[in-house]
Amino acid sequence: MKTEIKYIELKSRFSNNGPAWIGVVSFSKSGKTIYFNGKAFQTLNGNGISGNYYEIESGNEYWISGVKKNQRDRHIYGNGKIQVEKRILNEYLKIVNLESLNSKLYEIIEVNEEIPILKINEIENQKIECNSEIDDKKRFLKPNEMNDSELEFFIEYFYENSINGKYLKGRKYSRNQMNQLIVEKESRKQKIFC
Repeated sequence: MKTEIKYIELKSRFSNNGPAWIGVVSFSKSGKTIYFNGKAFQTLNGNGISGNYYEIESGNEYWISGVKKNQRDRHIYGNGKIQVEKRILNEYLKIVNLESLNSKLYEIIEVNEEIPILKINEIENQKIECNSEIDDKKRFLKPNEMNDSELEFFIEYFYENSINGKYLKGRKYSRNQMNQLIVEKESRKQKIFC
């Protein structure tokens, strides 16, 4: 697995003051997933609110980038100690051309070196829980191909995703799908009254 020293900062629920680390990350074979401190991250492809990656398990946004030689890794106006992974301390000191780190700005720590590939595969491959009559594949039916209970079920399904989805594009897609299903539901009601 390819590894690299990176700057990692939690952005969700923080402005520029979130917990931050400098440590060694590992990349999946495809390079689409980054592993650090027992967590897995995937790119937001420019769709993040304040981060460029999200943590797969929690959905929290992170900023992940290469380390800067001038030590200005935090975004403008950011503050708080940056935690540096102990096993890469000497290599990081060479990158920033220093003999030691300022203890007011940095803290040396151990991190979880586990690469949770199996756990992440399970999370990514989970199927939605649904009742025995409605399976996940039915959400790809056209609205007019669904029966009434499927329509109700997937209106609720897409409503939840339109509010709680991890990504803006996903929330927009869910809102559009929900609206199409609602239109179908309303047209069925009108046919009854005609």
